[in-house]
Amino acid sequence: MYGKTRAGVGLPPLMDTDGMFFNKPGGGRLADAALQGRLFCAAMQTPTTTSTTLNTTFVGLGLCNPTGSGKVFLVHEFSYAVTAQVTAEAVLALATTTDSGFAADISPRCCRNGYAASVAIVDQGATIIAPVIERIIAQINSGADTVTYGGMPPNIVDLGGSMILDPGRAVVTDTTVAVGAVMQFGYLWEEKDE
Repeated sequence: MYGKTRAGVGLPPLMDTDGMFFNKPGGGRLADAALQGRLFCAAMQTPTTTSTTLNTTFVGLGLCNPTGSGKVFLVHEFSYAVTAQVTAEAVLALATTTDSGFAADISPRCCRNGYAASVAIVDQGATIIAPVIERIIAQINSGADTVTYGGMPPNIVDLGGSMILDPGRAVVTDTTVAVGAVMQFGYLWEEKDE
């Protein structure tokens, strides 16, 4: 019986004196992508307002895979937090669009810090083309300053790599109404060769 390394090299398994396999913990489900420099993240540093739903002059946070990148993005997580009382109740969603209008606002970070560079464009506002809502994420509620805003702590939504952005595609945040400059967003994604 032989195992294989990531490079495909066959190696015999290691056993202890009792015949038990040595097993090295492999980390979490995204550890390999992080170790190989394929896992990236980007998060807003300050709260932002949002635009009205499906607005082609979007404001929020967008993740763009530019045309010709040679990469496919697997979006693993979306995170959001409400930092103060919203000005109106809203539904938070993720919408997809083309890569038209995007410019770099936030530098993506390799999850293996400093190991690799991302091809992504992360933008906090752009003039986009015909966004389409893909995922409903949450209902954001308004309330008194004495309650937790939106009834929630910061949230991480596990997309499990199920949102895939081919070159020339992007995902943007979407709220049904503008909620005031009180929201922060982030993405965690993997970049794989086409």
